[in-house]
Amino acid sequence: MNDQPRGIESAFMAAEYEGRLSRVRATLAARGVDAALFTGPENIFYLTGQQTPGYYTFQCLIVPAEGAPLFLLRQLELTNFLRNSFIESYETYGDGITPASLVVATLRRLGLADGRVAIEKSGWFLPIAFYDALREVVPRIEDASGIVETLRRVKSPAEILALEQSARHADAGIRAGIGAIRAGATENDVVAAMMHAAIAAGCEYLGMEPLVSSGPRAGVPHATWRRRQLESGDAVFLEMSGNHNRYHTGLMRTAWLGEPPPLARELERVVQDALGAVLDIVRPGVTCAAAHQAAQRVIDAAGMTERYRKRTAYSLGIAFAPDWGEWQVLSFFDGIDVPLEPGMCFHIPTALREYGAFTVGLSESIVVTETGCRILGGVERRIHVV
Repeated sequence: MNDQPRGIESAFMAAEYEGRLSRVRATLAARGVDAALFTGPENIFYLTGQQTPGYYTFQCLIVPAEGAPLFLLRQLELTNFLRNSFIESYETYGDGITPASLVVATLRRLGLADGRVAIEKSGWFLPIAFYDALREVVPRIEDASGIVETLRRVKSPAEILALEQSARHADAGIRAGIGAIRAGATENDVVAAMMHAAIAAGCEYLGMEPLVSSGPRAGVPHATWRRRQLESGDAVFLEMSGNHNRYHTGLMRTAWLGEPPPLARELERVVQDALGAVLDIVRPGVTCAAAHQAAQRVIDAAGMTERYRKRTAYSLGIAFAPDWGEWQVLSFFDGIDVPLEPGMCFHIPTALREYGAFTVGLSESIVVTETGCRILGGVERRIHVV
């Protein structure tokens, strides 16, 4: 197994990962932490390049403040790991082995069990049994939550290139979905067209399924396709992401079978104005909260506050199921006073609903530039009448 070629399917060059690991080590040293354990697939991918749909089994990256990182993973995933990552040190466990015991033994062997060890306490992929086992041997467990997420806020040029590719996948999917809308077609027909076009354009498996709903179902947040047949007069809500090397971009559009009713046109106007207000204000130094409030002011002034009680945007980048966004990294919302920087990337899903009737949703994925922002997608931003 050791003669497997290393990193031949890695998303980036080895130097990109080494730079990321160096920044993590510097953070650990500044906090006086001896080592950090990372279990979330997004952070593991960011630091190592390892990607697999098998992250539902336990995996753990140990990053000492000094020295080389060590990756612990299921034996079945080793070939994947060797092809995706340049990390030299790794240990595997077989089915039937308790991974927590392997982690504890490894920490003891590395002389870290008696030190200050940090772990992602707020992560989705931290089994309670593993945490309990760790607490029995490590005297002081620090919180590593946010260490890597903070580093992921600003994307490198290579990451932005991946997001640009991802946006092309989403464009292809949304265009195909709109093109498949006709009376008598089903929601499944629309999604099949979207997925076929996106995958044909180069898209990989998504962190979250497309959201497509029609008729009264189009007014239900996060509704997914369920075989409903489209009828004349229906609204059709479409949202999906592309994915290039695990980097996701979102795109939301609304279509109508026939002329939309006056209320839908009014919601479209407010959505366009709110999204435009965000695009106008985004630039380095503006806070995430201020960007959210730019949209909220437009919506409040239109008397539509009750139709919009959510964040305005979320960070884009690395994603595995069950999401395509980086909500853990950054959002546009009240109280998030993080200033924007060039290289930050966001999806801005601006939507207003007549609940249980229809949704008018229009979004853009953007990258913050030195002077403002750049839209990554290319699908015309309007209600598409078919």
